[in-house]
Amino acid sequence: MRAGAAGFVPMTEVPRIRTEFEGKRIVVTNGCFDLLHVGHLRCLAFARSLGDLLWVGINDDQSVRSQKGENRPIHPASERAELLAGLRPVDLVTVFSGRRATAFLQAARPSVYIKGGDYRQETLDAEERRALESMGVEIQFFPLVEGRSTSAAWEAWQKG
Repeated sequence: MRAGAAGFVPMTEVPRIRTEFEGKRIVVTNGCFDLLHVGHLRCLAFARSLGDLLWVGINDDQSVRSQKGENRPIHPASERAELLAGLRPVDLVTVFSGRRATAFLQAARPSVYIKGGDYRQETLDAEERRALESMGVEIQFFPLVEGRSTSAAWEAWQKG
C-alpha cells in the first residue's frame, strides 16, 4: 500500500503521526489478518469501542510466511492493509516487519491493547508484553467467535 493512502501509516511515520493524537485514547491490535472473517470484524468493532482511535498493525509478508508456512500469506500485505483500512472500525493501519510487533507497539504507544481470545496474558509474546507493561498499557482479550478462525477457513479451503 502506498504512503498517503487513506488510513495507511508507513512504519517510518508512526512516531510522527502518533504525536497528532496526544491526549486521545488509542487502541491497538495486531496480527496477520490473512483471511478476514466475522471474528476479526467483531474484535475490531469491540476494540474501536474502547477508545477514540483504532490503529491496526499487520505483519509483513515475510513474517506471515515464517509463522504460517510457505503458502501464506494468501493476500499480500498491501491488500491486507487496504482491506483493513476500509473497515468502519479501523482508523489507521501500519505494516510492520519481523515476527514481533514490539517496535510498532512502542511507536504507537497505545492506551489499550487488544488480542483475540486465543491468547491469554501468559501466552502473549514476552517481549511484546514487557513493552506494553512498561508503557502502562491496558491489555484486554476479545473472546473467540466459535467456529470462525483463519486456520480453520484455510484448512477447509485447501480440502476443497
